[in-house]
Amino acid sequence: MNNEILEALQQITKDKNIEMEYLIETLESSLLLAAKKKFGNTDNLKVKVDLRTGEIKISATKKVVDTVTEPNLEISLEEAKKVEVKAKLGQEIKVPIGFEEFGRNAILTAKQILIQKVREAEREKIYEEYKDRVGELVTGVVQQVDKGNIFVNLGKAEAILPPKQQIQKEKYRQGNRIRAYILNVEKSAKGPLISLSRVNPGLLIRLFELEVPEIFERIIEIKAVAREPGERSKIAVSSIDDRIDPVGACVGVKGVRVQSIVRELNNERIDIVPWSPIPENFVTRALAPAKTIKLDVYPDEKSMVAVVEDDKLSLAIGKNGQNAKLASKLTGWKINILSESDYKAQKKLETGPEIILTELQGIGEKLKEKLVSVGIDSVQDLAKANPKDLMKIEGIGKKKTQALIESAKKYLTPD
Repeated sequence: MNNEILEALQQITKDKNIEMEYLIETLESSLLLAAKKKFGNTDNLKVKVDLRTGEIKISATKKVVDTVTEPNLEISLEEAKKVEVKAKLGQEIKVPIGFEEFGRNAILTAKQILIQKVREAEREKIYEEYKDRVGELVTGVVQQVDKGNIFVNLGKAEAILPPKQQIQKEKYRQGNRIRAYILNVEKSAKGPLISLSRVNPGLLIRLFELEVPEIFERIIEIKAVAREPGERSKIAVSSIDDRIDPVGACVGVKGVRVQSIVRELNNERIDIVPWSPIPENFVTRALAPAKTIKLDVYPDEKSMVAVVEDDKLSLAIGKNGQNAKLASKLTGWKINILSESDYKAQKKLETGPEIILTELQGIGEKLKEKLVSVGIDSVQDLAKANPKDLMKIEGIGKKKTQALIESAKKYLTPD
């Protein structure tokens, strides 16, 4: 039996990666609790497990008396001499307790306590291992998909990829391999709760570190990242070595490095931008592939107006405004993008002399008075007017509003 106990403990140590000393202490405390359940919750009980032989010794310290009134604490002289020949009245001796005296329920209690303690130790071990790994990249196998949550087997631990941390276009099934970013690690009643993410910008950084040795070696530094997960990303890089082109190193020969990351992120488009400490240069580069022909900078508001050629406006703004939004996130500057013709028209509105409303065809004195009543005093005001304000005027509907505003704009910016 002793060898069986040692073998069982050694197997637990191997399988659960728990120290033998902890297991011995846990076994001793479990048996002690079981003994107290059987013989009374007293302090005279002691359990000792010999790590070398696996022998378990359980004893109760009892006082030798003439007449026993408390069997759990006292022993008669006759019984004491069976344990210790030289026992005397008043002496305290250690009385061995055999497993057969425990009873089935007490043994079951000890077993349950041991299992519980081993589980707790295993959970604590996993928590200690993963708590300092927040921000790392891990690979696991999809174990289960339930109510949108993806449960991932990481080997020793289980993690969860919640719906909000998933790339919307991606679908996973049980058994699929998945790579994700460790977002958070918390303790819970069921063990460590490891939360993963596929949308965090940190995932993009870690993937570039894997694919680009110069980033891992800190020769190239990732200065900023902006993501629309599954759609498009921008990443700003710089090099501490002038001989190394940071963008070229990240792209790789024939684009092999960046394409590997694009495939991992379900064909997410990735723009690699050379970082600059000069905000104007950085914003201009961040708006690529559109070419900026003029920048107006407003440092107090940390905003810029970027002017592009008329036929490049949609390229600069991007699909659903992605290019503009990502450039703003990447640089930390608010960016307003205008076409060259719109910019010129705006400047004319801001700097040109005010033109009276009656200069416009179709606006007489009565309509002029109505426009003035809502704060529109000039053709410039009309060109910039909010359509909702115009439609508040009696007799002016949606079509008339549009016609008036278009007429004002054409007057100010003739072909």
